[in-house]
Amino acid sequence: MGARDQASLWPLVSRDGELEAFARAWSEPRFQGVVIIGPAGVGKSRLALECLARAADGKGWKAARVTASATAATVPLGAIAHLIPSGVDLSDPVKGFAAVTRALSGPQQQRWVVLVDDLHLLDAASIMLLRQLMDSGVVRLIGTVRTGEPLNETVRVLTTGDAICRIELAELDQSRVERVLRTALGAPIGQHTLTELHAASGGNLLYLHELVQGALAAETLAFDGELWELNSDRPAETPKLVELIGARLAAADQAVWPVLELLALCAPVSLTDAQDLASLEALADLEQAGLIQIITDRRRTTLALAHPLYGESLRNTMPRPRQCAILLEQAARVQAHGARRRDDLLQIATWQLNSIGTADPHLLIQAAALARHAHDYSRVISLLEALPDQYHTTTTRLLYGEAFMEIGKWQQAESIFAEAYRKANTDEERLPIIISRTFSLFWIAAETGRALKVNEVAREEMKNPKNRRVLTVNEGAMRCVAGEPVQGLALLAELESNIDQVSDVTSWLIGAGMKSTALPMTGRSAEAIKESERSYLHHARLKDSTLLPPPAVQLNSLIYALLENGQIGRAREVARQVINDLVAARATFPRIWTTVHLGRVELTAGHLSDAYRWYAETAFLARAHHQARALPLALVGMATAAALLGRLDAAGNYLHEYNKIKTKTSGGFTPFVGEECLGQAWVLAARGDTRGACQVLAQAAAAARKASHVASETFLLTDIARLGNPQEVASRLAELAQMCDGSLAPARAHFAAALAGSDPEQLEASSRELKSLGVDLCAAEASAAASALWRKLGETRRATAAENQANIFWKDCQGARTPLLANIESANPLSSREREIALMASGGASSKEIAAQFTLSVRTVDNHLQRIYAKLGIRTRRELASIFQEKTDPGLTE
Repeated sequence: MGARDQASLWPLVSRDGELEAFARAWSEPRFQGVVIIGPAGVGKSRLALECLARAADGKGWKAARVTASATAATVPLGAIAHLIPSGVDLSDPVKGFAAVTRALSGPQQQRWVVLVDDLHLLDAASIMLLRQLMDSGVVRLIGTVRTGEPLNETVRVLTTGDAICRIELAELDQSRVERVLRTALGAPIGQHTLTELHAASGGNLLYLHELVQGALAAETLAFDGELWELNSDRPAETPKLVELIGARLAAADQAVWPVLELLALCAPVSLTDAQDLASLEALADLEQAGLIQIITDRRRTTLALAHPLYGESLRNTMPRPRQCAILLEQAARVQAHGARRRDDLLQIATWQLNSIGTADPHLLIQAAALARHAHDYSRVISLLEALPDQYHTTTTRLLYGEAFMEIGKWQQAESIFAEAYRKANTDEERLPIIISRTFSLFWIAAETGRALKVNEVAREEMKNPKNRRVLTVNEGAMRCVAGEPVQGLALLAELESNIDQVSDVTSWLIGAGMKSTALPMTGRSAEAIKESERSYLHHARLKDSTLLPPPAVQLNSLIYALLENGQIGRAREVARQVINDLVAARATFPRIWTTVHLGRVELTAGHLSDAYRWYAETAFLARAHHQARALPLALVGMATAAALLGRLDAAGNYLHEYNKIKTKTSGGFTPFVGEECLGQAWVLAARGDTRGACQVLAQAAAAARKASHVASETFLLTDIARLGNPQEVASRLAELAQMCDGSLAPARAHFAAALAGSDPEQLEASSRELKSLGVDLCAAEASAAASALWRKLGETRRATAAENQANIFWKDCQGARTPLLANIESANPLSSREREIALMASGGASSKEIAAQFTLSVRTVDNHLQRIYAKLGIRTRRELASIFQEKTDPGLTE
């Protein structure tokens, strides 16, 4: 099935709670019906159909459907005429309705479940007949009602009462939209794309479906082999979507269209401004109809359209002169009120620019600064592009260059920064330019040597010692993540402990973040955790005092520190929250590095599909935003995960691309020294060349050791142990464990020592230790190695138990294939009957109770249990219970 066909299926997901509510209600003897209530397009009909299918599966129920409409409502009983048996005389409704009841029930006491879409459109006669059929027990009702539709008293007869279950449906939140899209498209969806589709659709399933179909048809939603991503700023509309939105808006009275047009162009709009165009009663009617939303925040009340697509539809049909007039009128209104709110100046400048192509220069400058604070870089560029050259200053050029830098266009940024530096008059003006210029060269362009040179030249030119110290800190920040963590930390000794004393807040925050990143590289993860949390609190306290992205950016270093400290679960949790925060803030650059860290977390855990997915998102974002430093890390991560999953063609392709684009700079390009060789090593191992793989890893570990990069050296040496040479690395890993905070490095050292000593008991202990940290793949490998050793010693039962433990741990590794896992022999699966007995016994049932359940003798049950124990390598029911507490054990079923 093609991707487009998959998208058109739109299976019912994310409605588990609603279906459970229906199932509970249906099981009640006094139940008469369910009414599903919600706005248009949220999936009421789809849910009702699923309820109908489940109800009709029950014995003794016959299903029927009714579609109510305004046309059918003009004829009494018109909508349900097909349910009325032929020959029934309805000239006397009392006798006729009783006859319908008897005829539908029939001699077999047949019962019906009837689905009525748009219940509020039924005529009164149909409602009364349905009510009588429900009261008699012949019919159970499943109905849908659109929110905001007027319900007369007759309709309320069907939708209220203790025997009626009411299910309120709302638009889907982002997590539910992700489930829907992943199921429909058959693969994960990128976080940026998910956010865009959720925002564009407003969580409305019908709109979401049309947006996805339109994006697929326009090929703006594409699958890169791992993720679905939009390759344009917004998803495309479809003719059906245009028709749906147009029909929805057409229901509004023409008298209130000026309000809708104003909101389409200028939302949010104050209630006072809206009342210039329509009465309060008319605005209340628009809210009741679901076309606008009224938002109260403290003492301010604003209006916005109820759905983002309404604005797009209105703008597309509004003549350009009309748009210009509305924008200028609204700008005049806000100016007349004094433009007191911070965003007012930004809005006024934007409206003027969009209407007449220009605006007051001083207003453009103020608006650009406000847009920069809001991280709206495209708007900064459009505002400053309109600024006449004679009004440009060092400050405006800095804003201009930073905006290009933030969207990944570092060449344009470099040109603007260079010009700004030449025209600056003082060191104080030059300092922030150098900070931004080196940031762009180092992080965006990955021009490490050039960035360091620009910083060095500027530092020599600075007359003020404080400014020179700032640039020393700037150099230290770069060296920390360019393969020189020790040198970087030494330079960061210039970093003042109190942020209130610094002359440049931006450089302090960058330096603090890089210090928290370098500390775990040298084994000081506990200190890094404290430093990262401290810099986050400082950043949060500053609020608008810095132009850096949101404070969550400081937590990227926390993710890495937590991982190296052995707190893998917390690292994963922090990373996901940071991604959500940065997506909400549209802070793409730091989010790229969050996905890098999360990919490394999952790779360490051995959750390989998850690691691949996050590295794939890194690659997409890095390509889309021209992030040369992050892309190589993504390609290596994808190659490593693919090789461990046995996808050698894909792994080879990623390595080929990596070798083509690998940055050639003075100084490193990766913060994780030596780990750029992981992909190559695991591809060799997957092809059977473990000796070659170990040689690659040994060279990489030597580079990490030379750079005093303790964390990467530990990672690389552990992989050498996993690939068959633990004796060569065990002693060095023991030394490194003494140099590192936390529990991850010691656990790796214990694993290597157990492998080197061929000690199955020590390997089992290591497996438990690794599993407790969340290092699931290495835990599975340790148990697998223990199983192989027990088997060699003739300890079959212990070998089988270790093998089962390996299988339990391996199930979380998403299909990993490594040499150590090849030691696992296929565990003897339990038969269906053995599994049933094992489940009961693990739950505490006695042999006598099990025998009664399956009509067996107690002796037969005990014999079954002995065979189960032998297959699983255990001796007691307690051990059986511990196995069956694990979910979906791959070794227990046929």
